[in-house]
Amino acid sequence: MYVIGKREFMSLFKGVKSCIVIAILLLTSYYSAKFANILATGIELSAKEAENIHTVGLLGLLFLLGQLFIAGLSHDTINQETHERTMRFLVTRTSRTSILLGKFFGIWMFWFICLTVSFLLISIFAQKFDLFIFSQTISLVTLQISFTILLSVLIPKPGFTMFLGIVFGLTFPILGFWVVLTSNVWVSWTKFFTPFYYLDREDFTFLVIFILSGIMLFFANFIFKRREC
Repeated sequence: MYVIGKREFMSLFKGVKSCIVIAILLLTSYYSAKFANILATGIELSAKEAENIHTVGLLGLLFLLGQLFIAGLSHDTINQETHERTMRFLVTRTSRTSILLGKFFGIWMFWFICLTVSFLLISIFAQKFDLFIFSQTISLVTLQISFTILLSVLIPKPGFTMFLGIVFGLTFPILGFWVVLTSNVWVSWTKFFTPFYYLDREDFTFLVIFILSGIMLFFANFIFKRREC
């Protein structure tokens, strides 16, 4: 698991797409934090909102495009190995659970480091490192990674998971905010299965997002162990 995770982690720092995503994260963090006070001028904010204004740019980016970024880099993390028949070699060396968890932790560590650097950059202007918001952001990214891995297990063709990653990446934020805000009793109950409901609360209920991520990984592993390589 460690070797697979390390390989996945290192591979994510290579390539043009990864460099573009990292640059977007860092530039958004820098400029949104630097000009946060200017952007807040003339806007009526609560004390809590004013205190966290420096993270708004990065959080908005991850809410709207996080799933798209993660899918763009890791949509084929499982099915590419199956498609190229390299999975047959891996399963002779280690268990399928170790392969899937290794892939997950490799991707997770990549995003953990990217977000840590982004928040450190923001903390220069905010004069503090907000551990609570950082933890909320990590929970969101963890769910997005788990969903991407589940798609890669369910869909055997890498090209199709890229297409679905784009579709879900663009539609999930819209649908997620809608089910949280809607008063329609027929669909409002689905808000409990979206991260946006828990992230909108100022308590530790965002930890439920980690549970949802674990459920996704459990089903991904269940399917993966029963699928032919």
